[in-house]
Amino acid sequence: MPIFDFLGGEFIDVIHWVDDTRDTMVWRFERQGHAIKYGAKLTVREGQAAVFIHEGQLADVFGPGLYMLETNNLPILTTLQHWDHGFRSPFKSEVYFVNTTRFNNLKWGTKNPIICRDPEFGPVRLRAFGTYSLRVTDPGRFMTEIVGTDGEFTSDEISFQIRNVIVQEMARALASSNIPVLDMAANTADLGRLVAEAIAPTVANYGLSIPELYIENISLPEEVEKVLDKRTSMGIVGDLHKYTQFSAAEAMGAPESAAGAAIASGMGAAMGLGMAQRMGPWGAPPAAAGPSSPPPPPLPEAQWHIAANGASEGPLTQAALAQRVAAGQLTRTTLVWTQGQDGWLPAGEVAALAPLFAQVPPPLPPGA
Repeated sequence: MPIFDFLGGEFIDVIHWVDDTRDTMVWRFERQGHAIKYGAKLTVREGQAAVFIHEGQLADVFGPGLYMLETNNLPILTTLQHWDHGFRSPFKSEVYFVNTTRFNNLKWGTKNPIICRDPEFGPVRLRAFGTYSLRVTDPGRFMTEIVGTDGEFTSDEISFQIRNVIVQEMARALASSNIPVLDMAANTADLGRLVAEAIAPTVANYGLSIPELYIENISLPEEVEKVLDKRTSMGIVGDLHKYTQFSAAEAMGAPESAAGAAIASGMGAAMGLGMAQRMGPWGAPPAAAGPSSPPPPPLPEAQWHIAANGASEGPLTQAALAQRVAAGQLTRTTLVWTQGQDGWLPAGEVAALAPLFAQVPPPLPPGA
């Protein structure tokens, strides 16, 4: 962490900071019992800035370089207080070193799903997560707005606030993008850039910038992903009938498997039954093939009776009923009866007459 050089007795002659951590953003130069001597050396390395706080006020900000703490390079500090001894007396001020390098691989993610309207699936719930990098661009503003008097400020102390800013803008970007869920993977770079540009003014108010923001994944709820996987599987299968035939043939090729054994057993039983039928009665020679018998006569057509104007009409064939449906004389609510039917029933509740109403719209609801 810090390195102190004590020169000239009780006065600190060299002020500098060497950081061996990866998350410290601000470190206060400890001065307990010591004063900063006129002419002391301030070393600010690349990737650092030094902020002077005098009597609770921001005095000056130094970039990388070597400075002699004298009146000619502390113009702001000398205007805050009159020095009777030509600034030669020891003075006590707080020196904060600010790390201005990038802090990479910071995490962000949505705690709750974001509800969006997908053009293909309708309303969906999405989750997103990724990483971003952070950098201090205005050390003075960062000290006054965020750090305050914290002697050792780490990136974890600001990452939660930045994450909330990212998630808020990410929710707005996803909801207004109109990008289908299935196409979002191809647009994560554009979405990340839009979010980074949108939150830039807010982050700049903290004295920070976000050089990079990445969206690693945008996902649906687990149960929705399972349904999507089934839909994808059906698309891969294609013709279900051919797939079934292929699966059966594959099982037959592996008779040691349970499925292959079951199929082989079933085929054997079917072949045995066919041979038994050709053999005729047990022990008897196969029956000689005789002349083919005529086909059975067709079943008699059902005769229908309908209730109309308080009277029964019929018998009528189904073709005659179809003509009445087309003419609007027979509706789903008309009572009908045929032999074997248990009482009169509305025509719309008789399964045999369902084809007659296939092209007829149902009645309008009340009040329509």
